[in-house]
Amino acid sequence: MANFLPLIVGFGGYNAAGRSSGYRSYERMILESLAADQRQQTVESLSHLMGIPGADEQQVLDGTLVRQVESGFFNVNNTPQGKRITLQADEQKPAKFVIAGKDLPHPLPDHWTAEPLDEGGKRYQILIDSDQTLTLSCTSKMPVQAAGQLPSGFNPGSHYRSQNHPRGLQMSILAASDAVKSMGVDWQEAARHVSPDAIAVYSSSVMTQLDSTGFGGMMQARQLATRVTSKQLAMGLNTMPADFVNAYVLGSVGATGGITGACATFLYNLRQGVDEIRSGRRKIVVVGASEAPIIPEVMDGYSAMSALATDADLLKLDGLHSSETPNHRRASRPFGENCGFTLAESSQFVVLMADDLAIKLGAQVYGAVPGVYVNADGHKKSISAPGAGNYITMAKAVALARTLLGDDALRQRSFVHAHGSSTPQNRITESRIFDEVAKAFGIESWPVAAVKSYLGHSLGPASGDQLVASLGTFAYGYVPGIKTIDSVASDVYADRLQISKTDIEMGVEGCDIAFLNSKGFGGNNATATVLSPRVLEGFLSKRYSNVQMRAFRQRQEQSAQVAANYQAKADKAQLEPIYAFGTDLIDEDSIIISHNSISLPGYEQPITLGDDEGFSF
Repeated sequence: MANFLPLIVGFGGYNAAGRSSGYRSYERMILESLAADQRQQTVESLSHLMGIPGADEQQVLDGTLVRQVESGFFNVNNTPQGKRITLQADEQKPAKFVIAGKDLPHPLPDHWTAEPLDEGGKRYQILIDSDQTLTLSCTSKMPVQAAGQLPSGFNPGSHYRSQNHPRGLQMSILAASDAVKSMGVDWQEAARHVSPDAIAVYSSSVMTQLDSTGFGGMMQARQLATRVTSKQLAMGLNTMPADFVNAYVLGSVGATGGITGACATFLYNLRQGVDEIRSGRRKIVVVGASEAPIIPEVMDGYSAMSALATDADLLKLDGLHSSETPNHRRASRPFGENCGFTLAESSQFVVLMADDLAIKLGAQVYGAVPGVYVNADGHKKSISAPGAGNYITMAKAVALARTLLGDDALRQRSFVHAHGSSTPQNRITESRIFDEVAKAFGIESWPVAAVKSYLGHSLGPASGDQLVASLGTFAYGYVPGIKTIDSVASDVYADRLQISKTDIEMGVEGCDIAFLNSKGFGGNNATATVLSPRVLEGFLSKRYSNVQMRAFRQRQEQSAQVAANYQAKADKAQLEPIYAFGTDLIDEDSIIISHNSISLPGYEQPITLGDDEGFSF
């Protein structure tokens, strides 16, 4: 029996370019190529999202994409930092200071003597008769000051009751809601047609939730003399972007999980969803990733690996004096002369649906993912160094496209979304892989996009950023150029690649296949093959009868109108995310179990029991 094709019937999210649904974040990246009226609509939509409706275009543009870290995160020139100092003293001349009684540590540190200054013990004089190392709270200037932040003024937590939610989970709620509403099919209506067990959610974060409401606050509590809350540990888990979507957006009791693979995390989750739909095990899978890593400690960690573009190195690249200010908007320069990547925040989700169910529901079809390939590097000298695995994933993904659509489509109507991290090592190794694969398959001028030049590197969701940009290319016909570079670096293998500083116009009919490539620390390589709606028209027409296709298109008109109504509201920042906290709880006393099924109250279809899982004894 033929596999079910995983169709992309919804997509949504938020990154430095804005909202993903309705192609808005993609439009921000190709703004120069848009017609005047479309450009105005994009800017107006962003202005509402930023809370400054009617703002002039330049103000909107300045508040999007990669830029200097804004004060809403922390002050990059005065970032809190602990500094160790030594108080020098001896028995003849002890160091002295006064402390409130309530702050007196118990037990007293060695070499401390506490003398009360009043009868109530409200104040004590401390004498220290030996050198003592203390930690002083002070500030310092961050060596890395650029990041891919959500649009200025956009606060995801303000759009729903988000108390105590880490930023990454706030973004998950909004992004998953955006994806579900972009379907144009009510979620409850879609879920009604399938068993509750035929739905799945796969989403995660790489760095977990490290801000003060997650692991970050928990791990720092003792050193900062604060209390650990009851929520910090649970909220910090890297599976929470899936758990939150199940519990508060979808109300799903189906399969769930959070797969991580460093920078390839989104594609790892996508692979799981694609495989489950192809096999028929699931009918609907929501796939995503969410990351909010713009905090000093995470930036310090990547800086210690010499992975990030520092201000000092950016100044050297541009031949500027150390007293000058670097161009933070050009911090990320894939395949050009560069010095490191730029951290970013993002949350991206897509809704995958088996083709038979999509036909039945009249769902929107934005694309399809026939395959995602994952391979490791083998033995390595360094855990962070690239290796052989990406050759395998790229070759497999390209070979799949050739098998499905032929040489002409591959050579003339495909493009690549590079990992494009903006490190000197990546520009050499990844371009060489592309060049070798292009040579093997007879590709002479392969368009290459690298959206991290606009968005920065969002770690787990990075390939989600690539995917939603690819869907934009299918709809508009433009591959985003790499506009932050002066020229392609001399050590890039570019003979068979088309790397452009301006948008590449392929035309809607010239964009049939996208390849999403990701290279992660530890040898986590993944490449996905994505097909355009134009290609899928022919596939679906072959698989389904004329009567079925006519009914499908009629239902699609209705779902398209519903989706358009949502987009119109979202363009006014009326996001209304789905957040069902504590509602529609399952009455466990009403669960009915038999030898061949289990029925849950509130779910129309039962879950069948007794599958032999393909085994025969």
